[in-house]
Amino acid sequence: MTSPAPQWITLARLLRPRGNKGELAALVLTDFPERLTKLREVHLSDGKGQPRPAVVKRCWLSQNHKGQAVFHFAGCDSINDAEKFRGLDVQIPFDQRVKLPENVYFIEDLKGCSVFEVPAQSSTLASPACSADSAPNLLGVIRDVEIPGEGVSGTPMLVVDSPSGELLIPLAVDICTLIDTAARRVEVILPDGLRDLNRDPSR
Repeated sequence: MTSPAPQWITLARLLRPRGNKGELAALVLTDFPERLTKLREVHLSDGKGQPRPAVVKRCWLSQNHKGQAVFHFAGCDSINDAEKFRGLDVQIPFDQRVKLPENVYFIEDLKGCSVFEVPAQSSTLASPACSADSAPNLLGVIRDVEIPGEGVSGTPMLVVDSPSGELLIPLAVDICTLIDTAARRVEVILPDGLRDLNRDPSR
């Protein structure tokens, strides 16, 4: 059963007042931080009720604290005003998120997708006489995506929950031959030895 698309996407989390003019420091939670500086209206959420709209007077990226931004909202002009915003999430409607280039995906879109293994020699044209050996085999469901850390090169890994345990699959075009997030489906061709590598306790 496909889960419904979320209504909101979180771009930042307000941390604390900054200065005495009502500005707030925020933790950036988007891969496109420059977009924050162009926002004029957002919604603020405490995670409990419906997000409420807020007008952004100004937003800029912090030069002193990496990964942070500074927000100044209309009607928030003092430390006391800013305290009321502490801990709130800065959100926009889900359908307003950025359009990604080809072969780039949001992690949240990959989570929950079913992963199917297809034969390495399978044709892209389906055959009416398709045998059971050539039919895609359901491996499991994507639980998360592991991203290499800062300054560490490498390929992101799909973390797949399978009946035999956790399976890590490189998010590479020669392995993930089809990714259809709308259909919640990923098809993969597993290289020789990948399953053994996943079973290796020293991995």
